[in-house]
Parts: sequence; structure tokens; C-alpha cells
Amino acid sequence: MALPESTLPGGRIVAPIAPNPETAMPDPAAVGSNRSLVERLFKLREHGTTVRTEIVAGLTTFLTMAYIVFVNPTILADAGMPREAVFVATCLIAALGTLVMGLLANYPIALAPGMGLNAYFAYVVVQGMGYPWQVALGAVFISGCLFLAVTVLRLREYIIRGIPHSLRVAITVGIGMFLALIALKSAGIVAPSKATFVTLGDVHQAPVVLAVIGFVLIVVLDQFRIRGAILWGIVAVTLLSFFFAGNRFQGVFSAPPSIEPTFLQLDISGALAAGVLNVVLVFFLVELFDATGTLMGVAKRAGLLKEGKMDRMNKALLADSGAIFAGSMLGTSSTTAYIESATGVQAGGRTGLTAVTVAVLFLACLFIAPLAGAVPAYATAPALFFVACLMLRELTELNWDDSTEVIPAAVTALAMPFTYSIANGLAFGFITYALLKLLTGQAKQVHFMSWLIAAVFLFKFVWVGGH
Repeated sequence: MALPESTLPGGRIVAPIAPNPETAMPDPAAVGSNRSLVERLFKLREHGTTVRTEIVAGLTTFLTMAYIVFVNPTILADAGMPREAVFVATCLIAALGTLVMGLLANYPIALAPGMGLNAYFAYVVVQGMGYPWQVALGAVFISGCLFLAVTVLRLREYIIRGIPHSLRVAITVGIGMFLALIALKSAGIVAPSKATFVTLGDVHQAPVVLAVIGFVLIVVLDQFRIRGAILWGIVAVTLLSFFFAGNRFQGVFSAPPSIEPTFLQLDISGALAAGVLNVVLVFFLVELFDATGTLMGVAKRAGLLKEGKMDRMNKALLADSGAIFAGSMLGTSSTTAYIESATGVQAGGRTGLTAVTVAVLFLACLFIAPLAGAVPAYATAPALFFVACLMLRELTELNWDDSTEVIPAAVTALAMPFTYSIANGLAFGFITYALLKLLTGQAKQVHFMSWLIAAVFLFKFVWVGGH
């Protein structure tokens, strides 16, 4: 999942690290003909880095985000999608999107199916609204096309400026709370109740105990800055599940499973006919803010911003948007840039060679399908809950003295888990924001784009109905 731009694993803020050409020594591998090829592609010397440093940075980034190859298939399997095919699609689109990011934009940023959006895809669009997963993939494809269009036409900045900062913060926080509820449910810690809607699950069950152990382990490892803390937590719970929860080991390596069950199975015409406008809008808005915030955050920490701007932002967004609709064709939910890329930056990554290294490692993951299939839902739940906790940090950015800003943000964040819908949270938030600004004489402060989005959601509630 892509975390907020101000958050690193463990909630630490890391100052930008500017390249230092004076202390960076040329790598022997970058000498001669090999050097000229690498220099043309990645400009290592210009960025004050070496081949070895970039490869180590790529390995670091991969370790911090490799959990997605276990978590994404588990979540999308709950939508009825073939788990093994989703595993292949996850590895392929992570490799493809990251490779394009490295070669086209030359940034040390990795891409993979985004956390939060995969949960929205599975638990809201498919399970909640009742759409087939093929139609949901069609909605992802349409949102990717819209993202690509606004990138090519350079409308991205206009749209982002039109969304109030408080609601951008609320989207991150709300998705975090939504993920937390899903994680607690998957772990068996939260259970349904007729009297109180939700209640405490049976804490004597092995999956619940193992999930708690996994979460504590992840937090402790992260506090000690152990690379890949989330991944090690998932691995530890999975290993324990073989001894205490009846899980069965089916091996580690095998030939990649077939992707045919999900490849080109998206139903675009069905998505259009079903009128999933609000679904597409949610995918599009979250993709846009997530990608832009992550790209800017990682570039800032790498010292790659010039006067507060990214020189190759449009190329980076092209890689991101292209990966979204390519992923929908392969068979997975929306792909986005990962803030975990900042760990690679901390290890010295400054160019696209870091991203290329990550891409190669994701391709290698194709051959561990049996291991991925052995990871139970309660092993990935601690990872989801940990990510959710980190996302709540964004609450500190709200202006708590202005009720016309903080109340719509709170409504947005609270409505997402309590209505079990990111779309409903966004809808209530934008409508509340527009209404409060109008009634308090601040209508001129509201950007046209916010009025438009609020009107679309209001029309949907009045004329189409809820969900």
C-alpha cells in the first residue's frame, strides 16, 4: 500500500539526503563500455551514486514491500478471483510498472498494487455492491485511462489544487481506518454481533493469538529499524501456523501458475453499463492523490526536487497511470507508487537503477507461488493493521481550529469504516465541506472542482441511491 508522503515505516520523518558527488566513488562496474550504457540510462555520476549502491538500495526497497505478493492475492481472493492467477498478476505488474518507472522517469521509486484500493475493490465493490470482479476490473481500467488523460493533458495540478487539503488528509486517514477494520476482521479479533454490530472475537483461537504475535513482532522490528519488518512478521506467523493452526506446507518453489483465469477478463462494457460512476471516481481520486503524494515525498527525501518540483513528474505519472490499466488487464486492482521506496533512498538509491533492481526481484517472486499460497489471512492481517496505524498520523496535519475544515475531514474518515465504503466516506465529506462553506459565507473559498465532485456525489445519492 502506498503510505502518506510524510510517513516512513515506523512513522519516522527523514530529512532529504542530497547527492554528494565529491564523496561518491565511481564503481568499477561503471567503467568502459558498461559505464557508458549505464550512464546514458541512469546518469549515476550526475546523481552521486554507484551501481553497487543502487542495487543495495533496490534490495532494501524490495524487502520492505515484498509483503504485497502475499497480501494482494489474499484480499482479491475474497472477491472471488483465482488466487494463483492474482499472485502472478501482482508480480508481473509490480515488475512492469517499476521497470517503466526506472527506465522512463529514472526515479528510485517502485510500484505495486496499492493497499486500500485492493480492499475497496474486494470488500466494497464486489462483496458490498455485488458487482462481478470482472466489472470491478473494468472500473479500474477506466480510472487508469482517466488518470492517463489528465496526465497527458497536464490537468493533474488543476484537479489537485481543487481538492481541499483537509479532505486529502481525510482520505488517507479514512482508508487507514477502513484497512484497520478489515485487518481486525481477518485476524478474528473483531466479530459480527446482532446487538452491537461488532464485538470481540474468540481470543482463544490460534489465528487470533498468532495475529497478535505477528503485529507486536512487526512493531518491535520496525522500532529497531530492521529492514523488511512487515515481511518478517508475515513469515513468522506463517511458520507458526504450521505448528499451531493446522496450516499445511506445500513447498517453496515451482513454475509460475497460469495467469489465464484473470488475463484480459476485465469487463469494460459491463462497468459502463452498470453505471459505476462513483466507483470509478473513488479509484481515480485515490490513485491521483496517492501517486502524486508518494512521488513528491520520495523525491524530496532523495534530494531530487528542484525548487520544490520534480523535473520528470509527468513521466513518473505516465508510468503510474500506465501500470493501472495494464494491471487491470493482467488481473489486479489499481497499481500505485509505494512510499516504502523511501527506505531504498535511505540506503543511497538515487536513480532508476534502484527501480530496475526491484523489478527484477519481483519477477523472481513468480517462482515462489507455493509459498505465497501457504500464507493465511491472519498472517497478512498484522501487516494491514500496522499500515493502517501509520496512516492515522496524517490527522496531525488538520487545522483543528477551523470546524468547516476539520468536520468534513472527520466525516470523511469516520464514514469510510462505519459504512464499509471509501466511496461513501468521500461523498459525505465533499458534500459536508461544500455545505458548511456555503452556510458560513465562505463559498468563494471553495474551488470549482470541489463543487463539481460534491454535486456528482449528491446527484448519485438523490437519483441513484446509496452504496
